[in-house]
Amino acid sequence: MSETNDGQRFDRLPATIDERDVEGRATREEVLDWWNERFEIGAELFENHSFWEKGAGKIWIFHGDVPSPTEIEGLGMTFLRTRQEHWKPTTNAVQRFGCEAERNVIELDPEAAMNFVRGEDQKLDWDGDWGYLIASHEIAGEREPLGVGLYLHGELRSVVPKGRRRED
Repeated sequence: MSETNDGQRFDRLPATIDERDVEGRATREEVLDWWNERFEIGAELFENHSFWEKGAGKIWIFHGDVPSPTEIEGLGMTFLRTRQEHWKPTTNAVQRFGCEAERNVIELDPEAAMNFVRGEDQKLDWDGDWGYLIASHEIAGEREPLGVGLYLHGELRSVVPKGRRRED
């Protein structure tokens, strides 16, 4: 593994801090701990996945394994943004794994869910943690994650990417 970050290739995340060669790079252990602490999604869900960094703090998840480093355009899906003050899960990750979350999931009624997927911010009461949440809505009797929301000061901010927003 290189001792510098290269935005043109994927480098596997080190398992632990003791194995980290690139300053600031998240470890597999830190990523799994973050998902567990933030959303109560246990590490066992990800046991057959490998984690990769491409660019500064862009973490990808891949079901399987390949040699590291690897110089390809894409590997699995984007999963998490690190190397910033607050780590942020991606919409793809939340939609794929968020149904397993037991914590920091805000369930939206039909009107609030439509506002959220339109990309609209809205005043909502929430008695959970502030920060990034999984916004969900009940569909056919099941809780389905819609995407990532940011809850601050009584407001749920939709961070649904512009290209994935929906109208009525």
